[in-house]
Amino acid sequence: MAVHQPWHRTMAPRDTTEENRSATPLELFFDLCFVVSVASLAAELHHGLSGDHVSTAVPSYVAAFFAIWWAWMGFTWFASAYDTDDVPYRLAVLVTITGALVLAAGVRRAFEEQDYALVTAGYTIMRLAQISQWLRAGHSHPEGRPAARRFALGLACVQTLWLLWLAVPHDWRLPLFPVIAALDLAVPVLAERAHPTPWHAHHIAERYGLFTMIVLSESVLAATTAVRTAVDEDRGDAPLYAVAAGGLVTVFAMWWLYFAKPAERFLASTRAGFVWGYGHYLVFGSAAAVGAGIAVNVDRVTHHSELSATVAAASFTLPVALYLLTLWLLHLRPHHVGHWSAASFPAAALAVLASTFTGAPVALTGAVMIALVIAGFAAARRVA
Repeated sequence: MAVHQPWHRTMAPRDTTEENRSATPLELFFDLCFVVSVASLAAELHHGLSGDHVSTAVPSYVAAFFAIWWAWMGFTWFASAYDTDDVPYRLAVLVTITGALVLAAGVRRAFEEQDYALVTAGYTIMRLAQISQWLRAGHSHPEGRPAARRFALGLACVQTLWLLWLAVPHDWRLPLFPVIAALDLAVPVLAERAHPTPWHAHHIAERYGLFTMIVLSESVLAATTAVRTAVDEDRGDAPLYAVAAGGLVTVFAMWWLYFAKPAERFLASTRAGFVWGYGHYLVFGSAAAVGAGIAVNVDRVTHHSELSATVAAASFTLPVALYLLTLWLLHLRPHHVGHWSAASFPAAALAVLASTFTGAPVALTGAVMIALVIAGFAAARRVA
């Protein structure tokens, strides 16, 4: 079938009431390419934790994941408002993907040497593509021009700060990181005051759901790789399979709970979109860290790591508990689902944290997650 691809379209805002708005093939390709960065990051977190470099691995993970998440966020919300799917738009998206791959190539240096030059270079490439998109939107859409110009100017200024950040002494980088990150997060808030961008609630909810599934799949891949390595070395025994089973059940339950309620119902304002969208940094980041935590516990039970039992367990239970609490705040409280949400999720998070100090933290966490899913079923039946 011959497909005509337009060379150029006027970058007009998309209809926010468009029916059956779904992710495009380009958006799906974008996510699959970004998963390379997520996979690299999760692998380095695993190696850093297993090597007992917690003090450097965790800050490196937080910083690098911020770059991945924020670049993905910028493209996703822009595409919801101004996706023209013409040749210039596609080329800009492909440049963004190239930046993500450059960032992925620099993840190892960031973890092992605290060298963020390549990560920042990849981030800069992505931001330049995003700035060009906002300039184009401002040129084509007069009503949205003030917001588009604020976006372009704000992104350019903050990106300059990130480049200058590379030049400061290493001891200053960690304290300065949250300051520049906060300025980065403030750009959309300030830009949207001029003229809210016309994003599509169902489309945004679907895009976030797709990326959540991709991040969770990385956790499954990390666990599978770790278990396969252990079995190949004839180190498979009951503790190993308990970690594998508990980790897999936990990831399944994380997926189940995320899609228990449709998010688009309460994405009815710009303020709600900001809270929900920004909060997903913790959802995505904790979900990706769960896979690293599973791999760390596999290393420990197969004697590939010198970590203490408590630290190894915490590498898994802490991100699971954080995922549950964030999911409760973002997805369930806005639905006003009643006592099940108010009591079960915080209690489950506490139970997961308590399992850190037991002999089988991954298996017990899996059991807690199963109980939480069953409690959700029971609550739904009572409501019905």
